[in-house]
Amino acid sequence: MDEIEYVWSVLGGDAALTARVARAARPEVLEARLPVRALASACVGACALAAAELAARRAAPGGVPAVRVDDGAVAAAFTSERHLRIGGREPVSFAPLSRLWRTADGWVRTHANYPHHRARLLAALGLARDTEDARAVDAVGSLLAGLPARSVEETVYAAGGAAVALRTPEEWAASEQGRAVAGRPLVERGVLDASPARTFAPVPPSAGALLPAAGLRVLDLTRVIAGPVATRTLALLGADVLRVDPPGLPELPDQHVDTGFGKRSATLHLTSDQAVFEELLGAADVVVTGYRPGSLDRFGLSPRALAARRPGLVVARLSAWGAYGPWAGRRGFDSLVQVGTGIAALEGTADRPGALPAQALDHGTGYLLAAGVLRALTEQSRHGGSRYVGVALARTAAWLSAGPAPDGASGAGRPHGVGGPSTMGTGSGARRVRAAGDAGGPGDAGDAGGPGASPWLRERESPLGRLRYALPPVRFEGGPTDWERAPGPWGADAARWV
Repeated sequence: MDEIEYVWSVLGGDAALTARVARAARPEVLEARLPVRALASACVGACALAAAELAARRAAPGGVPAVRVDDGAVAAAFTSERHLRIGGREPVSFAPLSRLWRTADGWVRTHANYPHHRARLLAALGLARDTEDARAVDAVGSLLAGLPARSVEETVYAAGGAAVALRTPEEWAASEQGRAVAGRPLVERGVLDASPARTFAPVPPSAGALLPAAGLRVLDLTRVIAGPVATRTLALLGADVLRVDPPGLPELPDQHVDTGFGKRSATLHLTSDQAVFEELLGAADVVVTGYRPGSLDRFGLSPRALAARRPGLVVARLSAWGAYGPWAGRRGFDSLVQVGTGIAALEGTADRPGALPAQALDHGTGYLLAAGVLRALTEQSRHGGSRYVGVALARTAAWLSAGPAPDGASGAGRPHGVGGPSTMGTGSGARRVRAAGDAGGPGDAGDAGGPGASPWLRERESPLGRLRYALPPVRFEGGPTDWERAPGPWGADAARWV
């Protein structure tokens, strides 16, 4: 089964529609031992096809518009944080304490980009939170060199930080969490109630670009990359996307810029501002959450609780490790999932773990989530029902490592690497082994996007200065080619719908 056909089948789409997708292959981009390029194009292609399908449902009497996926555009988008320039400045990438460390018996990866995660990491290791970066790096390195990797993982996690020990693919597959992840579909889909079928207002094809999500309101409760990529895509397609963050937990500034295109950004306290949130929810069509499973439940934000208060809603949920298994409640980021699931071992050498050429788990999962939302909206218009869509970085990692099963099954139990040259395609020849953590570093845009990345970049003015950014890779005939709105300052918008 072709990659796009596999993803489309997981999304519940009509297999005949995959004939509408054409791909411009560029073998020189996103080179890796694992089939990153093919995964990336499949995720984007499925998302574009879901957008085209919804557009046809609403406004295109001639049938589903043709979709074109260009590997060059996909590669630029998957490394968008490296192409970004803000007033000519390169973005800040990984913090000094977000890195791979050698331990007494292996390696451990920490994530400390956010100040609260940095503070918790240092506290877990008995170091002062205000330790200057250079001294902190030396002190942490010395401490971890004498400790077992799994012990560090558990200690930091218990303190509310983010650290994961390096595992081989075999070790991950044999773990309880690895087995739980492998048994789940790439994209989880469900019906939460028997709400009536959704009725869309028609979108006239003559009114500029065809926007399949026009008139829809998306409440964005996500952070970091994967969730914001999904909602950034829905904004591209015409949705009114309002991102809401807690006032005391700001997003990293450059990350906010990269994933903030097309959206508005507001702050809201889910306890003291509960009435405002309920008003937003009462008029929302889609809610996307990206916090740890269970962390929002105490606010009544589980999928079923949301649908009970707003029948007909589409609830989309992203997690790092999956909303199941013993690691369901753990913090996780792309770099940590690469290390924990065996990808860093596969991409590395005997001397050092490696990393993918992009934060492909984040970006790929983001497009899968957007595709799931678009397909849920289409299904609602036919059969009704509040809908649930769930994705996990670790589940995307399992697909990348093993390749999609020919019958659309989960791929559990298949040999690692079966999705390589024979199934999903991968780069060939000698390549630099990227250390786990430098996949997102600035200044490596040419290597990341491959030759000819510039056609997929654009510049524009914004409230934050002149921006250079990667164009959206989701393209279909008559559809949008860029976001209408540039990102603005974090939290600067009112918490209300337009």
